[in-house]
This record gives sequence, C-alpha cells and structure tokens, in this order.
Amino acid sequence: MEKRLMEYANLAIATGVNVQRGQKLYINAPIHAVKLVRMLTKIAYERGAAEVVHNWMDDELELMKYSNVTIEDLSVFPAWKIKQMEDLAEEGAAFLHVISPDPELLKDIDPKKIAEANKANSIGLKAFREKMMKPDNAWSIIAVPNEAWAEKVYPEATTEKAMEMLWDSILKCSRVGEGMAVENWDNHNIRLREKTDLLNSKKFVKFHYRSEKTDLIVEMSPKQAWKGGISETTNGVSFNPNIPTEEAFSMPKRDGVNGVLASTMPLNYGGNLIDEFVLTFKDGRVIDFTAKKGYEILENLLNTDEGARYLGEIALVPVDSPISNLNTIFYNTLFDENASCHFAFGTAYKGCIEGGETMTEEELKENQVNTSLVHVDFMVGSKDLNIDGIDEEGNRVPVFVDGNWAI
Repeated sequence: MEKRLMEYANLAIATGVNVQRGQKLYINAPIHAVKLVRMLTKIAYERGAAEVVHNWMDDELELMKYSNVTIEDLSVFPAWKIKQMEDLAEEGAAFLHVISPDPELLKDIDPKKIAEANKANSIGLKAFREKMMKPDNAWSIIAVPNEAWAEKVYPEATTEKAMEMLWDSILKCSRVGEGMAVENWDNHNIRLREKTDLLNSKKFVKFHYRSEKTDLIVEMSPKQAWKGGISETTNGVSFNPNIPTEEAFSMPKRDGVNGVLASTMPLNYGGNLIDEFVLTFKDGRVIDFTAKKGYEILENLLNTDEGARYLGEIALVPVDSPISNLNTIFYNTLFDENASCHFAFGTAYKGCIEGGETMTEEELKENQVNTSLVHVDFMVGSKDLNIDGIDEEGNRVPVFVDGNWAI
C-alpha cells in the first residue's frame, strides 16, 4: 500500500497539477489524509516547488459549524479566504484538492443553511473560479476514503474492509498500482484526445438523447470545442483536472435544450443526496422538476441564480469504462460522473467555445455561453441511453448506442 500511495501521489503532482519549478502549490485536504499530503508535499518540493501551502479540513468541525451558527453567519464568506485564493492564483499557483466527502454529513441540517453557505462561497470566490474555468492556473482533484463514505459505498462490509475496498477502487480507477501510473495516463489522454478530435471534426448541431425516461434535444454552438483528459493553462502548462476521468465534454447552447431528462445516479451536493430526479427543459431553462430524495436541496441549487437553471456542460462517458465496470455507486461526483454520461447545471468552461477564454461577458452571452455562480455535474448515462448526433442537413449519426460509443 505504501508503494501504491507514493505512485498515486506522484501521479497527482506530475500529471494532475504538473508542478513547475519555482511555482507555489496549494493543497486542500482532510486531516485524515495527512500521510498522503506529506508524500504530495515531498514530491512537489523535489520537483522544484517554491512553496506548498496547506489548507486542512475536518468533517466533524464542519458539522459543528453548521449545527451551531445562524443562516446570517453562513451568508458571509471570509474576506481573508478570498484574498488568499485570489493572491495565490495571481502568483501562478497550482491547486490540488484532495476530497473525501461523507455523502450524508449534513443530512440533518436545515437545507436553507446549506444553500446560504454555498451561495456565499460561490459569490466570494467568483473571480477565483473564473480564473480556474479559463483556465489561468493548473488544478486537479483526487480522492481519499473516509469511514462514513466507505460504509455508504460498501454497506455489507466491516468498516475496516470497506476502507480497504474503497482505497482499492480509487487506485484502480486512477490507473495506479503497477508503477506505471504516469505512463498509463499519457496513453489514456491520447485515447481521450482521439474522441474529442472526432467530435470537433463532426461539429454536430444537435444531439438527441433517448432512453426509457429521457427524451432531450441539445443544440450546440457552431463554435463548440470538445475537451477531454488533459487540459492546458492559458500560458501553456498541461494538467489533468480530474483523476480519474473518462469524459469528452463541451457546452450546449444556453437556450438550446428542450425536453425531459432523468438522472440515473445519486448526486451528492453540499453533504446531502439528491436522487431520482427528472428535469423538464424549455428553451434551455429548467421549468419543472421532481426528485424522490432531496427535492428541497435541488430546488435551492436551481434557485442559486438565473444561470443555475441552465446547462453549462455536456459530457459523454461510455458505460463500458473502468469505473462503470466496477458496478459501484460511489455517491461522489468525481467517480460517478466518470461512469456515466452527464450534464452540469450552471456555468460553462470558457475553453469549450472557440475563443471563449478572451471573450468579454457580452460576447459570451451573444455566443450562448451560460454563466452562473455554480457548476454542478449530475449523471444521466445508462445501458439504454442512445444519443444521435444531428448535422446541418438533418442527418442522424449514432454517437452512443446502448450506453457506449458508436463512433
């Protein structure tokens, strides 16, 4: 395990954020990941990092805060945190987020508190997140288990065994374990680039999603740009935002989504689960929705701002992929979105439209690029999902058949 962890840490630093000599690195991590964070820090300094800045989190402390403070307290995001993140971004730092969510940490907390805190966070870090979305800075997300998460994913196992199983799944999904993780990711990025190159050459004007519960038309910009796997900062540094990842993604036209879309996996949002939800779109906007679980949480998310009711991302992921083939619901977007085709509520990545990184807000609006305080992925893929690409002449090309690539 020690050897696998070191390989994982090296992958995160070398391929995830690709730390450069003389660069600062910010690591956001839970306190129970201290062993891994020490490995990450050591490797970063060995690569020439100028400084590694650490921000520590703890679920119990987070729950204490939400249980005791008022909604008014949560509506104020600390100015010093805003300054820290914006200053680091301006200095060219890379950002590595080590996530370890308890899927139901805040299940007994008033949803209005969660909504207010999420909104304050989004407003406070708006300028910082815009730099990440362009992207001006390299950033990446990796995961480590915790007991509550492991028990949720593997309820039939003892806590110790569940932790062992979740660690094993995380490392397998991340292509870690044989000492070849960086090389594995180089090859994986090439395969993903082949799919994005193909989609960029096709430039479909629409996609038609069909399954038992979904019937949706998604219009695309003629300037659409498909991305996948490796990304590049505005000054030319390559990085992998998500470890793991299996997606090819772009952005739909803001007002070009119509029909009914059903989720196929639970969405963990703000320490709560939203499950079995169905969205109705008209001219891009969610005009109606239902949810078997977490209706109020979903309602608060969609009411964050006007852009939250529109889509900012369309992502294609086959059901025959390393993560999906584990037949495991992770209750975590980093993993579940890479086992399933998905969309995202809210803001779009500017790089998903040609020239988007340098467009003004008015130009982005003219080009149907959605903007919002939020960007939240949710899963819609299934073994009965079929997606047709429609070209300018109205010809249909099967892109996905029964949940897998057909092109």
